Amino acid sequence: MDNKLVEIRWHGRGGQGAKTASLLLAEVAFNTGMYIQGFPEYGPERMGAPITAYNRLANFPLRVHSNIYEPEYVVVVDETLLKSVPCTRGLKKEGAIIINTKKTPEEIRPELNGYEGKVYTIDAKGISEEILGANFPNTPMLAAVVKISGVLEEKQFVEDMENSYKHKFANKPHVIPKNMEALKRSLQEVKGIE
Repeated sequence: MDNKLVEIRWHGRGGQGAKTASLLLAEVAFNTGMYIQGFPEYGPERMGAPITAYNRLANFPLRVHSNIYEPEYVVVVDETLLKSVPCTRGLKKEGAIIINTKKTPEEIRPELNGYEGKVYTIDAKGISEEILGANFPNTPMLAAVVKISGVLEEKQFVEDMENSYKHKFANKPHVIPKNMEALKRSLQEVKGIE
């Protein structure tokens, strides 16, 4: 098997779960035997402040421990960041950007500073508000990045996430079915897939 490395950069705001989603992705990838890194980069740590998180996933030991400057994938959890943060900086043209928005990829492309690669969108806010009753976009965004990047096999990802939720929500098992519903629905509702 060839050496395979996937680098992902997450852009969100404090409190939206971008850091949590990157750590969950690292956890489920680790469970499949991949070598992983999942880490946030902090600026001012306050609710609503822009934050960046990273994932590095590989089928070989990782020796690099820097931030990620040329990711294959960028995940934008809050579309308002497109106006204030250079989300597409360093993003490889053969990669993709995944944005939480009601807009189609064609509608959002003009906001991407001339980025020429693939653009995917998902209404993570709408899905989470409808199913979970609040704006928790991280689960839908996590599903979207797995769907688009192909870093994990979908069926395995769904099983691993259910196990992860059982552990994470051990004191609140009633929230697991809704989180699983949001996850599965998100896998189906990514826009931009040919």
